[in-house]
Amino acid sequence: MARFFDRIPYEAAVDVETMSRLVYELRENRKQLLLPYQVDDPAQLLDKIRQGEVAEHPAYEHYLGAVSLEASREALRAQLRDTLLEINS
Repeated sequence: MARFFDRIPYEAAVDVETMSRLVYELRENRKQLLLPYQVDDPAQLLDKIRQGEVAEHPAYEHYLGAVSLEASREALRAQLRDTLLEINS
């Protein structure tokens, strides 16, 4: 494993660390938005809204926020994956 890190330029290591932290923060913020509704993903929250189990406001705004956070997280994960592939090539 030491050889892997020896080949990583400092700037790339900083980028990887920053992206990794942001991926984590996006995931945790999404969890916090969904926590009051006792659901694991935005689709479950949307179902609760449609079935009238939770009030539309602010649940729908929380649903949109969770969807946005997940999309941002997935895009960043792809960027992180590409960065790691580039570093290791």
